[in-house]
Amino acid sequence: MINLSRFSLEGKTALITGGSRGIGRATALGFAEAGADIIVSSRKMEDLEKVADEIKSLGRKALPVAAHVGRMENIKALIEVALVQFGKIDILVNNAGTGPMYHTCLEAEERLWDAIFNLNLKGLYFLSQAVARVMKGEGGGKIINVASIDGFTPQENVGIYSISKAGVIMATKSMALELAPYNIRVNAIAPGAIDTKLLNQMWALLPETERKKEKGTFSQGIPMKRIGNPGEIVGAMIYLASDASSYMTGETVLIDGGVILRGL
Repeated sequence: MINLSRFSLEGKTALITGGSRGIGRATALGFAEAGADIIVSSRKMEDLEKVADEIKSLGRKALPVAAHVGRMENIKALIEVALVQFGKIDILVNNAGTGPMYHTCLEAEERLWDAIFNLNLKGLYFLSQAVARVMKGEGGGKIINVASIDGFTPQENVGIYSISKAGVIMATKSMALELAPYNIRVNAIAPGAIDTKLLNQMWALLPETERKKEKGTFSQGIPMKRIGNPGEIVGAMIYLASDASSYMTGETVLIDGGVILRGL
């Protein structure tokens, strides 16, 4: 018989970066419904406060913290305020990241590389390091990284983004190996096409009629014939954040509507 209480996050505190919209917001609300108190972080406090109000309406504590996790001084401040308010961090979701920027390897400049890697990989790694030090002292925890299907199979003209997400997958494995002795599990989720602001930037400059047409055509290239929504990521997030996945570490879960089955 399945013990559904193993999926509970009751009594846990979760820090979620990129928590003001899309997958981050959906995860924050899902974790709150599962019983966790939430620290949500992104760059704009106004957007974070709205999510924090939604979390509080679910009966959970919420702390919005404006921070840019690609900047080391922001990481330190984020951890400090989280510990002052909650005293611990049981779960970290590294969701903050920048989306694809379209340049070939012949055109890309160093500043593009730095902008993408600072947020997608450097910030993820050093925030995980800081939180893992806290978790080690508390006897364990869970870290969940958000990679991308592009980390498995690159798309044309977004090479730097794809390389950064492949790095997230390897960082997940490396951290999982090193942190396993401290009861800190590290896993990742690799979404495919999810209906977020980052995805919709692909068609942002098109007229509305043409935008809908192009989005529909894009959807037909997915085996499930549709784009996913952020809420469809939450179940896997709760699984990885809970005791239900207690013997799983170093893995990356693809959630892509079947795209990887036929290649991009």
